[in-house]
Amino acid sequence: MKPFTYERAADTQAAIGAVTGRPNAKFIAGGTNLIDLMKLQIETPAHLVDVNHLPLAKIEEADGGLRIGALVRNSSLAADRRVRERYPVLSEALLAGSSSQLRIKATTAGNLLQRTRCVYFYNRDMPCNKREPGSGCSALEGVNRMNAILGGSASCIAVHPSDMAVAMTVLDARVETLSAGGEARSIPLADFHLLPGEKPEEETQLRPGELITAVTLPPPPKGGQAYRKVRDRASYAFALVSVAVAGDRIALGGVAPKPWRATRAETALQSGASPVEAAESELAGAQGHGPNDFKIPLARRMILRTLAQSAEMDRA
Repeated sequence: MKPFTYERAADTQAAIGAVTGRPNAKFIAGGTNLIDLMKLQIETPAHLVDVNHLPLAKIEEADGGLRIGALVRNSSLAADRRVRERYPVLSEALLAGSSSQLRIKATTAGNLLQRTRCVYFYNRDMPCNKREPGSGCSALEGVNRMNAILGGSASCIAVHPSDMAVAMTVLDARVETLSAGGEARSIPLADFHLLPGEKPEEETQLRPGELITAVTLPPPPKGGQAYRKVRDRASYAFALVSVAVAGDRIALGGVAPKPWRATRAETALQSGASPVEAAESELAGAQGHGPNDFKIPLARRMILRTLAQSAEMDRA
């Protein structure tokens, strides 16, 4: 472990100022991902700013939807009655992710900011453009069973690991942020995470020192909601493929460097296409890399099954 300094932020602007004003400083809340990465010296912040005592841990009604504070714990969000009744796809996704112990610690903002679980990102002896820009992507011709079939590039085929973010993407969530000087932004979650292109080290739209303060959900869409996840073991495992459906919206997880909104499939369904045709249109551009080729037919079957499950929930 490399040495670092620590401070507990007294208020939101103090936290933002502490990170903005110091090189290589980071916010820390639950620490469920950051601490692991620090132990492996993949993340080496020189200064940590603890935001756990900021007033960002409430779930509130907002314009017919919900405003979820950045520090709301995953366990609290999954158990909230309003979430379970109006946004069951979100509750199901949260319960499908990690363990109960981690959900108690993990925060809403931290969940969105998880780093990839690509084996080469975690192996400092192997090239990884996300970890060391310009060094190469070992996964392209290596152990890539967990890696992307959509949205990747010649520089990176890592996937985003969050279950929660997939459900929030299908619900048209927005990410609220605050910067030094009080500048506030509201970013559609579908645009918040970036595809790798030639710069896989740039993962989100966040600017230096910018703090996530909340995630907002609009009123729930009409129709059924469902979340399905295929993984290597029954619990505490990242998705090989996951699918979230809410009304006529579809999002995929485990298949791309960001939560993947299946807009082609949505458009096809709205035009009268069958679910099979819609799934085919979404996966027409999918590309496997050998060991992860199986994800393409798996994603196709998962889309069809989750659409059917959502329709059953709508009739119930």
